[in-house]
Amino acid sequence: MNRLPADPTVLHPFPDQPRVVLLKPLVTSPLIDVGEYSYYDDPDDSIAFETRNVLYHYGPERLVIGKYCALGTGVRFIMNGANHRMDGPSTFPFPIMGGSWAEHFDLITGLPGKGDTVVGNDVWFGYHAMVMPGVRIGHGAIIASGAVVVDDVPDYGIVGGNPAGLIRTRYNDDDIARLLALAWWDWPAEHVTEHIRVIMSGTIADLEEIAPRS
Repeated sequence: MNRLPADPTVLHPFPDQPRVVLLKPLVTSPLIDVGEYSYYDDPDDSIAFETRNVLYHYGPERLVIGKYCALGTGVRFIMNGANHRMDGPSTFPFPIMGGSWAEHFDLITGLPGKGDTVVGNDVWFGYHAMVMPGVRIGHGAIIASGAVVVDDVPDYGIVGGNPAGLIRTRYNDDDIARLLALAWWDWPAEHVTEHIRVIMSGTIADLEEIAPRS
């Protein structure tokens, strides 16, 4: 039996399913950082993730996505470039239209940002979920289909709705602490390969039992 781990550098892990792409070998922007084995699934144009799913990314804020994240079709990250001025009567960005209006470009530069958008490891995003700028999503979280995430999501939290609210956490506080201490996503890929059944369907005690010994 083949005990080698999956190759994290292959763009399409399922050769007969081009709709699924690993994001780490796909992205080229220095402002996007994705961990190994995180994937995106889209039947239309999965390889256009950087332009279709990361929107208004004019910098310098970064999008960071951890390892082993699963992104369903239509998941989108709204970046700080979407911000408009709101302290006057109109929110319309006149200067970007050009002409003499461009003389007022200072009115739309230096708008307050919300910082980097950071997604932890082992996060599952449902169909057409949306993440707003500067949000931090914890490890092991689940983002329900159609959710609009405007606030930070705790580790192992399940959120849904618009705006997304916490439905529940997957584990109690003590068990979450145990899982974070284990951080299985940082284990060598060979060790993960050997213990996939425990990682997917075992208990926390089982996971502790097979954790690599330092």
